[in-house]
Amino acid sequence: MARLPRLCPSGMPVHVMHRGNNRKICFVCKEDYLTYLGLLNEGATAYGVKIHSWVLMTNHIHFLATPESDFGISRLMQYVGSYYVRYFNQLYRRTGTLWEGRFKSCLVDSDSYFLLCHRYIELNPVRAKMAVDPGEYPWSSYSSNALGRKSKLTTPHNIYMSLASTPEGRLTAYRELFNEVLEQEALDDLRCATQSGLAFGSEYFKDQIETLYGQRVRPEKPGRKTEH
Repeated sequence: MARLPRLCPSGMPVHVMHRGNNRKICFVCKEDYLTYLGLLNEGATAYGVKIHSWVLMTNHIHFLATPESDFGISRLMQYVGSYYVRYFNQLYRRTGTLWEGRFKSCLVDSDSYFLLCHRYIELNPVRAKMAVDPGEYPWSSYSSNALGRKSKLTTPHNIYMSLASTPEGRLTAYRELFNEVLEQEALDDLRCATQSGLAFGSEYFKDQIETLYGQRVRPEKPGRKTEH
């Protein structure tokens, strides 16, 4: 099945995932994480991408961001990918690719789906049993979004800002979201949408995207197409 053209329009939240080639480790030590985050911050600033939540796992990364231009996400990923591979290969005396092809992404509805994606990203270390609580894991935006730690990389979205009228109120309201269990169906939908370049949101949201951009953002229905 031919892959769909990448759809990352300006002003619309996008969930991005990039995995190491053959699921191999991409971050070995603290300096690797810091280098990647520095490049991500540089690229986000240069190409007008606002990053709202993120996590760096040992062999893949996730972030939720809003680009200011249609090509912002792609240019950001090209920038970070090329410089980080050069850094990693030189440091560990290796050659060849580090990442598993092009990054995966999906559009995210700016309704309850947006904060669900926030939580999905920051709970990755908990699901992987690398931490009992997301606040224990140092390489995610949870410390900024939930605990108030200052971050040059993380930019709050309007939906996050609407959680409460004060900074402390927003932190409290955000932490309380993590008391809710993420439903397996929602997790599966988000993963499917990201892997296939579709949309994660309501049917109304998907209708709007398909009408506006003339591109399918739902999974194809099972069954073979008949040729006429």
